[in-house]
Amino acid sequence: MSPARAHRDRHAAKAAPSHPTITSGVEGGPVPPPAMTPARMHRLTESVAATPAAAGGASSRIDPIVAQMAMRLAHDLRELKATQSIGLKVEKKRAMIEAYREWCDAQLAGTIAQGGVAAEILPTMMVWSIDIGDWSRALELAAFVLEHRLPLPSRYVRGAAPLLVEEMAEAAFKLQGKGERFPLEVLEAVEDLTSDVDMHDEIRAKLFKAIGVELDAAARTAAEAGEIALPLLSRSLVALQRAQDLHPRVGAKMTIKAVEKAIAATEQAGAAG
Repeated sequence: MSPARAHRDRHAAKAAPSHPTITSGVEGGPVPPPAMTPARMHRLTESVAATPAAAGGASSRIDPIVAQMAMRLAHDLRELKATQSIGLKVEKKRAMIEAYREWCDAQLAGTIAQGGVAAEILPTMMVWSIDIGDWSRALELAAFVLEHRLPLPSRYVRGAAPLLVEEMAEAAFKLQGKGERFPLEVLEAVEDLTSDVDMHDEIRAKLFKAIGVELDAAARTAAEAGEIALPLLSRSLVALQRAQDLHPRVGAKMTIKAVEKAIAATEQAGAAG
């Protein structure tokens, strides 16, 4: 980019109206951001920390790309707030999230400095990834958020770790309640990521219950295939009892009894064989 073009960009950013709109594409969605070239990455690194002053009404010069990303997020959040259907919100997030992927990838790679006007994008995308069921991406972003202790935007109320634990557990319950499976490795990764974080026992109990239920399902699948199920049942019982100890009303008692019965039957069959 030439110096003249850079000057025009900066001038255009400062001259932008206080409530700009984002032009929609052919299908009505936001126009994708410019490609994240190495040169643009360098500009982002140098300028992302330039933010409006916290008090006094003064403002600092903001890079046009940073301003665009912040403007895009504000636009998308307004659209989501105006949407009442949870299912429609999820579908909108699924479409919107792609526009932020390169930005988040640059932060994960350490190319973009933390802080600044668009600092809430990566934590927000972590939450959206959970909402749309992109578990691997959610874990990737969560690991970064937790390692760097990035705060969630105030609209989420909870901290990153409690939100991650509770939302993942609730997602697991939703599938398990329909007799479907939730990735056990995802639940165990969440437990690993948050094991050292202080949070309410009720929240952590949900995660252990979800893990226990999933291990029980895995044990039954193994038994049906003629494989050894006892180790999975034993792990399930430990997780469920842990959940029950943390929060007696977590709702694990029935499953605990079923797992204990399955363990006894498996041990008896092994002794008879």
